[in-house]
Amino acid sequence: MTLVLVEHQDGQPDEASLQAIALARGIAGGGPLDALLAGPGASDAARSLGTHGVATAYVAEHDGLAVRAPVALARCVVELIERLSPPSVVAAGTERGNEVLAHAAAITDLPLAANCIAAEPGDPLTVTRVRWGGSLLEEARVHGSVKLLTVAPHTVAAAEVGGGPVAVESFTPSLGEADLAVRVIDRVQESAGGISLADAKFVVSCGRGAGSPDGFKPAEELAALLGGAVGCSRAVTIAGWRSHTDQVGQTGTKIAPEVYLACGISGATQHMAGCKGAKRIIAVNIDPEAPIVANADYAVIGDLHDLIPAITAELRKVMDG
Repeated sequence: MTLVLVEHQDGQPDEASLQAIALARGIAGGGPLDALLAGPGASDAARSLGTHGVATAYVAEHDGLAVRAPVALARCVVELIERLSPPSVVAAGTERGNEVLAHAAAITDLPLAANCIAAEPGDPLTVTRVRWGGSLLEEARVHGSVKLLTVAPHTVAAAEVGGGPVAVESFTPSLGEADLAVRVIDRVQESAGGISLADAKFVVSCGRGAGSPDGFKPAEELAALLGGAVGCSRAVTIAGWRSHTDQVGQTGTKIAPEVYLACGISGATQHMAGCKGAKRIIAVNIDPEAPIVANADYAVIGDLHDLIPAITAELRKVMDG
């Protein structure tokens, strides 16, 4: 049996967790696949997991889990490990998934392999994982009575495999004050609104080539025209031109749009780690030797200040025609 920690929102499992389930099915090797969910909407999200091969969903119910509380959720993982003795526990390699399983590993002194993209069942468990911001793939063997691993987002395709209804079983975890010492107590919504960078199907990003904060206005116009979002490189956030929430990269947001238009961005390893999930990468750069040009599906050698307005103008002609 393999246990999967499933993140969810508005009663639906997150895509990254469905990807983690797909990898977990391979580890299970035809054996039972169970899930752990917690927080508001967990029961609704649990009931949709049958088509992904989940047999039993354990829903942790506790007032302290109504908000994000990573140590408390790790305690839920530990409680199910002690109860079910699963050979492996899998989570999405999101900020939350990595954080929760890291706490679970520290509590239990069990091994954790993060950012896996493949795994072969066995004891030890053989995994392939992303290292050094995506520039290196490492094959490793994970030893231990229970192996913990997270799945790098957008590296494994989520897929429905059929299956019967999920057996949903609620339980109340034993949580102490220390487990709830770190938790979310308030959320501040961004005033900008619009589609989020992580969810956008079309992303226009600019780097230092934009020249200034005002240099992003053409990118904002193009993104708005296509119902997309605007991103940026780390150099831009360091310069203070854009918020860190707009940053695409290893230390920013990892995206998986249909099209990623990267303008005036050199394409450092850390940036490519954040956009490698894109279906198509189009680079606009004055430097034909820029790393992002080599990593792009299509490249245009030219100045973003000329090309972005030209693209916008042509699109408007098509849309108006």
